[in-house]
Amino acid sequence: MGDWNLLGSILEEVHIHSTIVGKIWLTILFIFRMLILGAAAEDVWDDEQTEFVCNTDQPGCKTVCYDRAFPISLIRFWVLQVIFVSAPSLVYMGHALYCIRTLEKERHRRRAQLKEEMDEVKKAPLRGSLLRTYIIHILTRSVVEVCFILGQCLLYGVQLEPLYKCERLPCPNSVDCYISRPTEKTIFMIFMIAIAGVSLFLNILEISHLGIRKIKQTLHGERPENVNGKYTIMSMARLC
Repeated sequence: MGDWNLLGSILEEVHIHSTIVGKIWLTILFIFRMLILGAAAEDVWDDEQTEFVCNTDQPGCKTVCYDRAFPISLIRFWVLQVIFVSAPSLVYMGHALYCIRTLEKERHRRRAQLKEEMDEVKKAPLRGSLLRTYIIHILTRSVVEVCFILGQCLLYGVQLEPLYKCERLPCPNSVDCYISRPTEKTIFMIFMIAIAGVSLFLNILEISHLGIRKIKQTLHGERPENVNGKYTIMSMARLC
């Protein structure tokens, strides 16, 4: 298993610029995906090829049967899932950091006018183009999540059978192959699908949360453009 430290440190920065639902999503990503993959899942699946036994000595038969049974290692599949699901968050973080840089420059220009902006800007307001980027990144990772869930179901279903029958050259006939620890592997498969489902639900919940918040702001007539005739950080968010 690769080192998750780099991805983890980047996602910690994303955590700062997320909503409360987004923070829960990132927590689940850290604990129930990255941590489980690194601490437990690899040990369960490390024998999937060495302990894949077929009742034939025909050269090459076991290799082609294993390739048919496991077109991609599920460990690598889940690692790719984590990376691809995390990628939209990294794009959003880049936009957020750009907004912070823009706000800092504007803050220096307006320092004499705005006393409330004397402190360093650490989090860009979730408005304007940054809000659109945030929504797009949630929708993108939702689509990616659905694709990986469907991909796992199409490739492996939701469980592994102990016996795998293989008919493929150079096997002389139908060959019986046996998968090691199918029940334990099935539990991990169901667990990873369930976690992906929870993550997808949180994505939908976050979109709903942002929509409700936007409606409330509209109903209350909130205008971030100015306060007592003075521009605020919120209004300057339009710069990014």
